[in-house]
Amino acid sequence: MAGLMAGCSSQPERSLEVAGDRFDLSGLEPQRADVVEAALKQMGTPYVYGGTTPYRALDCSGLMQVAHQAAGMAIPRVSIDQRNAARPLRGHPEPGDLVFFKTGPSQYHVGLMVDGKRFVHASTSKRRVRLARLSNPYWRQRFLGAGSYL
Repeated sequence: MAGLMAGCSSQPERSLEVAGDRFDLSGLEPQRADVVEAALKQMGTPYVYGGTTPYRALDCSGLMQVAHQAAGMAIPRVSIDQRNAARPLRGHPEPGDLVFFKTGPSQYHVGLMVDGKRFVHASTSKRRVRLARLSNPYWRQRFLGAGSYL
């Protein structure tokens, strides 16, 4: 029986607890898990326009840069450029994919999917990095689409 088990391999358990929520990352490709984990670790970081400093000051696109840098990727600095450079997605975005919104006449916003329903983003209204639901009417009405660097 031991000989049969030796040939089996499984991905190690990889989970993260943030603000009382447990996120199971073990089913994700390693690079996706790295991006999601890095973004979630910024939860609670203050929102600062133009912010790119982990744990101290982030805006929405700065958060995306920090998360992707943790996985060894460089992406553009501002949300509109991040949208234009990402591979457009059809269908529902997966953990690690970016979701884009138009929040004003010339204002754009970006978040990162952490599971099938929620995304993490640097919120201007709550002044910190937090989770939101893609199904929320505010976000659903402003949704432009999704893209990925993964």
